[in-house]
Amino acid sequence: MFPESNTVEFVTTSPTLVANSTFTPHLAAWGPESDQVKPSREEAEAYTRTLARSHYENFPMASLLLPKKLRQHFFNVYAYCRWADDLGDEVEGTEESLRLLDWWEGELDAMYDSETRHPVFVALQRTVQEFGIPREPFAELISAFRQDQTTATYQTFDELHDYCRRSADPVGRLVLYLIDSYDEANAELSDSICTGLQLVNFWQDVARDADIGRCYLPAEDRRRFGYSDEDFAERRTNEPFIELMRFEVDRAHRFLVAGLPLVDRLRGRFRVDIELFARGGLAMCDRIEAIDYRVWDVRPKISKWEAARLAMSVISRRVLWSRRRPSK
Repeated sequence: MFPESNTVEFVTTSPTLVANSTFTPHLAAWGPESDQVKPSREEAEAYTRTLARSHYENFPMASLLLPKKLRQHFFNVYAYCRWADDLGDEVEGTEESLRLLDWWEGELDAMYDSETRHPVFVALQRTVQEFGIPREPFAELISAFRQDQTTATYQTFDELHDYCRRSADPVGRLVLYLIDSYDEANAELSDSICTGLQLVNFWQDVARDADIGRCYLPAEDRRRFGYSDEDFAERRTNEPFIELMRFEVDRAHRFLVAGLPLVDRLRGRFRVDIELFARGGLAMCDRIEAIDYRVWDVRPKISKWEAARLAMSVISRRVLWSRRRPSK
């Protein structure tokens, strides 16, 4: 879910935070074999805050648009997701990753039983209590990271959609809890945006995923368009592949558009953040189409200028929308 970047660690002799380029020091300091003393809440929150800020390019909700009173809570949730993801992707060996994910879920259960030791859970406990967040979205993320260890291909879109339901949708639901906007209607719209974003990421990274032995293009869809396993193995950009990618990108586009009504159901500045996520996904759909779906040959990207223009467009539209609203 979260790309690689720099991370941070607690130094074993003090609660000071220092930069480090791998996940290994984190695991050594705070993994299941650690003998570190439970940090105070202030120390734990410093840890999650520094961890999130060191991954700032992957944490756009921690922007100036986010109210200051919520930033620490977003840091805490992000740190949980970061650790869970790294236990799946940054640990060598499937068995070891699965063992550590089981341990992480045990730490999650301990937090809900009011027992904490790990800095992420010491910090996260206050967030869970203050916003009434249930265990389910946190646990579903772990189940998705477990699946990454054992599943490299998907036979049907229903299988892939179920994976998105557990790997992407819980993040949106956690955000809704943090901005005090969770209800079932909002959750369904958020799920549509999150699934759409996850699918766009898959279609952007077909080549990168193939490099690590993964294929998110459902086998039933590849057969439907006549794109064979040999074609995939040889990374052929032929007419069946272009039609397959057109179909998949259109599907992601429909999910994103279907979730857009969520924006106007939210309040204040949160509309801008959520709309930026959705519009960014739609812009990536356009970018993939612009390269004629040739994602084997080039990884589509949105330039900084395009991203800035998109942000200004969303912000301007929201300002005008707010001014046009009738006063109460």
